[in-house]
Amino acid sequence: MGQDNDRTQSATKINWRDPRLYQVASLSTLLLYGLRWLHFDISTQQIAVTLGTALLTQYVCTRFSNLPRFDPKSPLISALSLCLLLRANNELVAALAALIAIASKFVIRWNDKHVFNPTNLALVVMLAAGLGWISPGQWGQVAWFGFLVACLGSLVVTRAARADVTLAFLGFYVGLLFTRALWLGDPLAIPLHQIENGALLIFSFFMISDPKTTPDSRAGRITYALLVALAAMYVQFGLFKPNGPLWGLIACAPLAPLIDRI
Repeated sequence: MGQDNDRTQSATKINWRDPRLYQVASLSTLLLYGLRWLHFDISTQQIAVTLGTALLTQYVCTRFSNLPRFDPKSPLISALSLCLLLRANNELVAALAALIAIASKFVIRWNDKHVFNPTNLALVVMLAAGLGWISPGQWGQVAWFGFLVACLGSLVVTRAARADVTLAFLGFYVGLLFTRALWLGDPLAIPLHQIENGALLIFSFFMISDPKTTPDSRAGRITYALLVALAAMYVQFGLFKPNGPLWGLIACAPLAPLIDRI
C-alpha cells in the first residue's frame, strides 16, 4: 500500500524543470498585463472559451488516444498564444481555433511527431478563412521589451533544448530585414520597428521552437530556421502579405521529416 502511494505521489509530482511551466507563466503574465494596462482588444469571454476549448479538446483526445495521463501544459501554451495573437468577432471563432490547434497534434502526425505547430496551424487557418486577424500593434515598446527579457530568460532558466532554432531564426530573419533595408537605402528605423512585434517573439520562442515539429539534429534545426526565415521574407516582401513568419513556418513544416531523413 505504501509503495502504491509512493508511485502515485511520484506520478503527480510537478517537474519544476519542465520549460513549459515557465512558458505558461510568461504568457499568462503578459496576457494579464495586456488586459490591465494595454487594454488588449479581447474579451474575458473569448479568453475563457479559448482556454476551456483547448483543455477540453486535450482531455478528450488524451482519452481517445489511450495516453497515460492528461497534461494541461501544452494546450495552455497554445491557448494563451491564441489569446495574445488572434482577434475575432465572436467566441465561436476562438473555440474553433483552439479546437483546430489541439486536435491537429493528435491527427496530423508523422513518426510520432506533429507536422505543424498547433498554434501556427490554427492562426493560418483562421487568417486564410477570413475569420480572424492578428493585431501586432497592440503591445507597446515597454511590454515588448519586458516580454523579450522574459523569453530570453526562459532559455537560460530552463536550458531549452530548442534554443538553437529560436536564436538561429531570429538571427537569420533580423539579419535579412537589415540587409534589405541597407540594400534599398531605407533608414534602419524601419527594420527596428518591424522587429518590435510581440507576434514575432511568440512565434520565435513558442512556435518555431516546438520540439515536436523541429528537426532532430542541430544542423537540421539551423537549416530549418534559415528556410523558414527565407520563406517569411518572400511572403512578407514578395507576396506582400503580413505575418510572413506564420506563413513561412506553415509552408516549411512538412520539410522537417525530410531534413531528419537526410
